[in-house]
Amino acid sequence: MRTYQEQIRISVIIPTLNAAETLAQPLAALQGAAIVIEVVVVDGGSCDETVTLARAAGARVVRAARGRGTQLAAGANAASGDWLLFLHADCCLEPGWQGAVRVFCAAPQAGGCAGYFDFALDDPAPWARRMERIVAWRCRNLALPYGDQGLLIARSLYDTVGGFAALPLMEDVDLVRRLGRRGLARIGGRCIASARRYRQDGYWRRALRNLFCLSLYFAGVPPHRIARIYG
Repeated sequence: MRTYQEQIRISVIIPTLNAAETLAQPLAALQGAAIVIEVVVVDGGSCDETVTLARAAGARVVRAARGRGTQLAAGANAASGDWLLFLHADCCLEPGWQGAVRVFCAAPQAGGCAGYFDFALDDPAPWARRMERIVAWRCRNLALPYGDQGLLIARSLYDTVGGFAALPLMEDVDLVRRLGRRGLARIGGRCIASARRYRQDGYWRRALRNLFCLSLYFAGVPPHRIARIYG
């Protein structure tokens, strides 16, 4: 008789574009995970060592047209797992994440919900903690987790809601809106994102730009136009 641990078959899907500086850490966090049957790196045309690094770590590399929504959809199509875990290339799951995922998957309602991790930044600065609290509030009150928190979803549910749309930006918001509040659940573990862009742009400046872009999306501005503002 198989154990429950053996029944969890997760394909991890990571979209990349010139991600050699950050990709090694999330790949290392996945190595040796009993519940991960494959890591699919979907590259959008990198000109650095991203593909070489991914293959050296044992990941399967899939090529796709540039654009995170397009790449995520291509990765899902190529994946064979019963569960799909979507991660960004600059985000790393904290040690102990497998236990949190097992508990999540064991819940009776898990097949009808997508799970997201708690957002954290790899920066000791006080502004990083404030940003983490803002994200926690957004998830709790607005039911809007972003892709940099990771998204774990059963293949059956992913197919039912139509998967990722071929969008250059806001592909995560588009999907979670289709899932709805009842189709989302907090996993409990942490997904630690790189704070490089926050440090580079300034915490308030980047946060306000993200909020502005989100407002444009809800106002009906096409994502390809918002992408030019986002940068």
